[in-house]
Amino acid sequence: MGALDGVLVADFSRVLAGPYATMLLADLGADVVKLERAGTGDDTRAWGPPWAGGESTYYLSVNRNKRSWAVDLRSAGGLAAARALVERADVVIENFRSGTMDRLGLGYQQVREVNPGAVYCSITGFGSGEGAELPGYDLLVQAVGGLMSITGPAPQQPTKVGVALVDVITGLHAAVGILAALRHRERTGQGQRVEVNLLSSLLSALVNQASGYLEAGVVPQAMGNRHPSIAPYEVFPTADKPLVLAVGNDRQFAALAKVLGQPELTDDPRFVSNADRVSHRDELAAELAAVLRTAPADEWFAALVDAGVPGGPINGIDEAFALAESLGLEPAVDCAGSRQVANPLRLSATPVRYRSAPPRLGEDGETP
Repeated sequence: MGALDGVLVADFSRVLAGPYATMLLADLGADVVKLERAGTGDDTRAWGPPWAGGESTYYLSVNRNKRSWAVDLRSAGGLAAARALVERADVVIENFRSGTMDRLGLGYQQVREVNPGAVYCSITGFGSGEGAELPGYDLLVQAVGGLMSITGPAPQQPTKVGVALVDVITGLHAAVGILAALRHRERTGQGQRVEVNLLSSLLSALVNQASGYLEAGVVPQAMGNRHPSIAPYEVFPTADKPLVLAVGNDRQFAALAKVLGQPELTDDPRFVSNADRVSHRDELAAELAAVLRTAPADEWFAALVDAGVPGGPINGIDEAFALAESLGLEPAVDCAGSRQVANPLRLSATPVRYRSAPPRLGEDGETP
């Protein structure tokens, strides 16, 4: 059995944050019913290329193990079907514009009256207060939430992260909140509302960068591939392709110096401690780059692994999957004919399961 077997989820969410959260619940055994707009379905069904089997690979990435109902919530029949589902659901999740579910008679208080044990999760871009009317798109939140200001080669060249990371982080927070609320319901029999928004999720995920501002008044800026508090922690050229070094302590630095045939670097007063290395990062980078250019990245990678030094080449996604496969991590799985990224959770008693491929629109029912 899955850890969440017997949990019914009424999933009104679409695009990424909500569907990612409900896919995680589905992987753990929950029965997720995805209620989609009749005719068009989830927005991401049209987000291509790439396509696979006539479906957008974007949609396929976050919708396995679910059932799809095509429902017209503007019709009496569609609304009745949705209400009947939420009356018996353990979890209701939605990411409509604030007030939409209330107008449909599917808001938290309305659901609570007929189903007091329901866990009701709302995902918004900027909360349900002053920011309720702001559209919540990942790129927008990366911009206004500060992430782009610390990402890119320089402060004058802000850059987005190469994936909708804020949506993914928000989906993870939503899943954690839902699981906590389900545990509370086990003790009390009562559901509750779980609210999560993209901006707050991003600010939480800024971790040390946010703390540097809140605790010390330091407003961080983009540093390219360097780290504000650690050195060496950046990209270096080699004889063929770039290599990353992520040296986090003095022991690792000593091991690196030995690998490079430069053990005397550990005695250089500019590089004795991490704080010294951060203060003299340009001089240190020049010393390291001069040696690293003399051999190929994979050769350095092998030597660094043997010495216990964090470092490696910058892989393409194809090479990243190959690396994970070589390490026995089983990064991809076949899910009823759909090639999927494996869930990273490994549970010894209730392992995740891959029961069904992402459903076709209305595959499990249609209510016009």
